Amino acid sequence: MAKELTEAELNARHAEKMKKKKAARDKIIATKTIEKGLLMVHTGKGKGKTTAAFGVVFRTLGHGRKVGIVQFVKGRWETGERQALEKFSDQITLATMGEGFTWETQDRQRDIDAARSAWEKAKALIVDEEHDLVLLDELNIVLRYDYLPISEVVDFLKTQKPEMKHVIITGRNAKDELIEIADLVTDMTMVKHPFRSGVKAQTGIEF
Repeated sequence: MAKELTEAELNARHAEKMKKKKAARDKIIATKTIEKGLLMVHTGKGKGKTTAAFGVVFRTLGHGRKVGIVQFVKGRWETGERQALEKFSDQITLATMGEGFTWETQDRQRDIDAARSAWEKAKALIVDEEHDLVLLDELNIVLRYDYLPISEVVDFLKTQKPEMKHVIITGRNAKDELIEIADLVTDMTMVKHPFRSGVKAQTGIEF
């Protein structure tokens, strides 16, 4: 019968295990020497794509850096994020260019025109020297409906994005071409959602 270890022995074994793990992690980290502006894509059917992006936005703001945000779809919404961002007005450029989801406007040409205006604003924010991070919220939606040519967007991001500029793109159904050139892609998987049980969108949780 194996001898049961004392708490002191368990603690010592744990400390030794964590020491080895830290050494291995430090060795891996030491090989990561590249610093560059990342192209990040948050996609998938699960909740949290924009929420995660705003987490990065607030982290960047916390370091005193400037952020540009272009909302391609949600321009009409009064969201908690927008109210919170007002407290950082000297660090934020916020462009709410959308007019709602396409099923709300029901006007394809109007949606295309709004998407084009938002994209022109996005390009200006990406190439400037002022903003460290640019969030293109719901760009994937307008790309899905072909309101902007994916080839144009991909070509711009590959050839015109400054080397150290970080860009986040959110929205369901990210195009394969965008995923291919991205540095970081997160697919939000929906396991369970209260909406399917009849729970409406609530202040502070969904908006």
